[in-house]
Amino acid sequence: MSMRGQFITFEGTEGVGKSTQLTNASRTLEELGVDYIVTREPGGTPMAEAIRELLLAPRDEPVNEITELLLMFAARAQHLHTRILPAINSGQWVLCDRFTDATFAYQGGGRGVPKDRIALLENLVQGEVRPDHVILLDAPVATGMARARDRGELDRFEQEDLEFFQRIRDVYRERAIAQPSRYHVVNAARSLEEVSGAVSGLLSEWVTQSAVR
Repeated sequence: MSMRGQFITFEGTEGVGKSTQLTNASRTLEELGVDYIVTREPGGTPMAEAIRELLLAPRDEPVNEITELLLMFAARAQHLHTRILPAINSGQWVLCDRFTDATFAYQGGGRGVPKDRIALLENLVQGEVRPDHVILLDAPVATGMARARDRGELDRFEQEDLEFFQRIRDVYRERAIAQPSRYHVVNAARSLEEVSGAVSGLLSEWVTQSAVR
């Protein structure tokens, strides 16, 4: 029977370098000889990617916050049960761009959806499944949004104001303080070399730990 893989998520507000660090993390695991997959939320499977398009496309019609929340968890249910869990159970490590912590931050902090509603759906969809480690790439909101704008056209979330993203950052930081054993905060305002070194160091440590269990 193969050893269970690790489930590692990358979180943060816009423009903090998640995509860059996912590439860096992939390279690190490859060098360490670890079998892995890279995926994202919302998305990760054909059905979940279709829901992602619904969620991110700018539209004139106002989107109710509960509609948004339910779509997020609909995509997550499909992604978790058809891609993430099969990979973990086969021994692969999963590197995921966002997971439920993002829902507490974006829909909870950003939109004001009560935490108990999010937690109810979290338990329904995930049961006891939670990421083994959360890498929180943290940078001032203004820094991240300037980077996001430099990437080009903004999606529906990226078009929100700075206060929206400050609330999101605040929730992420609160969750990191509340769960220090699971959250690993990396200062994403530092140079690319420093951030990449910190992320690679964490992964190397976890690979070593998993090998001696």
